[in-house]
Amino acid sequence: MGHAIAVLRGRYDNESDAGEISHFQALTTALSATVGMGNIAGVAVAIAIGGPGAVFWMWVSAVIGMSTKFFTATLAVLFRGKDSHGEIQGGPMYFIVEGLGKKWKPLAVFFSIAGLVGALPVFNVNQLTQAINDILLKPVGLYAGFNSNILVGVVLAMLTAVVILGGLSRISKTASRMVPAMVILYFVLVLFILGVHIDVVPEYLALIFTDAFSASFYEGDTFLGGIVGALIVLGIRRGAFSNEAGIGTAPMAHGAAKTNEPIREGLVAMLGPAIDTLIICTLTALAILVTGVWQSTEANGVSLTANAFMEAIPVYGKYALLLCIAVFSISSLFSYSYYGTKCMSFLFGAKYKNLYNYLYIASILMGATTSLSLMINLIDTFFALMAIPTMTATILLAPRVVKEARIYFAKLKRS
Repeated sequence: MGHAIAVLRGRYDNESDAGEISHFQALTTALSATVGMGNIAGVAVAIAIGGPGAVFWMWVSAVIGMSTKFFTATLAVLFRGKDSHGEIQGGPMYFIVEGLGKKWKPLAVFFSIAGLVGALPVFNVNQLTQAINDILLKPVGLYAGFNSNILVGVVLAMLTAVVILGGLSRISKTASRMVPAMVILYFVLVLFILGVHIDVVPEYLALIFTDAFSASFYEGDTFLGGIVGALIVLGIRRGAFSNEAGIGTAPMAHGAAKTNEPIREGLVAMLGPAIDTLIICTLTALAILVTGVWQSTEANGVSLTANAFMEAIPVYGKYALLLCIAVFSISSLFSYSYYGTKCMSFLFGAKYKNLYNYLYIASILMGATTSLSLMINLIDTFFALMAIPTMTATILLAPRVVKEARIYFAKLKRS
C-alpha cells in the first residue's frame, strides 16, 4: 500500500512512458465512476432491503475487489492493444485478445457488447433526479412529475455533452479536480453526523457483524431457500456496483496510464476499492444506521441517505448532500461515457466511437424518467455479463501477473 501511494504521488512518473494520462488521473477517472451513487444510493438500497448485515458483505466484496483490481489493471497495461487508428488502448477486450490470443476474440466481443449497455449512466441519473426532486423541488412545491424529471434530464444531458465530447483528456482533468474535493466534503459531513450520534456508533458497528450472519432485518427474496445466502448476494452485488472490481470498467481507465511498469498501475488500482467501499460506503452506512432512518422511514435509495443527513444536520445537511451527490453523479457521467466509447471502438472501429456519445446522452433522459427498480436491475444484469469475460480472462492470465509481480518487487528491493 505504501508503494502504491508513492506511485500515485508521481514519484515514479516518466513522461516518455507509453500512455495518455498520469497514475493519479487514471485513479481519479476510475474513482469518478465508482465514487458516486453506488456509495450513496447503493448502500442505502442494500440497507433498506438487507439491514446492517449487508454492509459486512460489501466489505468482503471490497477486500476481494482489491485483489481483482490489482490483477485486471495490471493486465490492462501488460497486454495493451491497438485500435483501428493504431493508438494504444487498454481494457478487458484488449487483454483478452493480446493475452489469450485471437481465438478468444468472441469473449472480447461479448464483453464489449455488454459494456455498451453496462456503461450507460441510467442509475446515476435516476438517483440524482430523485435527489433533486426530494431535496429541492418538492419542499418548495415546484415538483411537476414527469415534466420535472425530463427537465432535469435535459440539463444533465447538456452538461455531460460539453465534457464528454472533449475526449479522455478533458474527462480526466475534470475528474481529478472534482472528485478529491467532494470526497473530503462528504467525509467531513458524515464524521459530523457520527459525532452527533457517537453514543450509538459502537452498537451499530457491532450490529453490522452480528447481522451479517443472522440476517435479522432482511426483507428481500431468499437465495437457494436461505436468507443469509440472499444477504450475501445482496451485499456482493451492491459492493460490485460500488467499486466495480472484476467488472472490467476500471481497467479501461487504468490501461491509459502513462507507465511501462504494469505492476505499478495494478497497485494504484488496488487503492480504488479501499477508498470507495471500505471508507466511503462505510461512512454512508453508519450515517444511515446511527440516525435510525433505516427503521423509521419507508424511503429507499438516495432519499434514505438524504433523510439521515436531514436528521443530524437540520436545514443545511440535505443541501450539502445534494452538492456531493451532484458532483459524484456528474463526474460518473463523464467517466462511463469513456468506457462506452472504448467498447464501441473495439466493436466497430475507432472512427465510429464518438457515435456512442450520442446514444449515451439520449440514455440520460431515459434514466431521469424511469423507476429505480428497472434501472438497478438493468445495470446489475449487464455488470454481471461484463464480469464473466473479465474474470475468465483474469483467472487464465493470473500466473503471468504473479510472475511479473515477483520480478517487479525483486527489482524494487535491489534499487
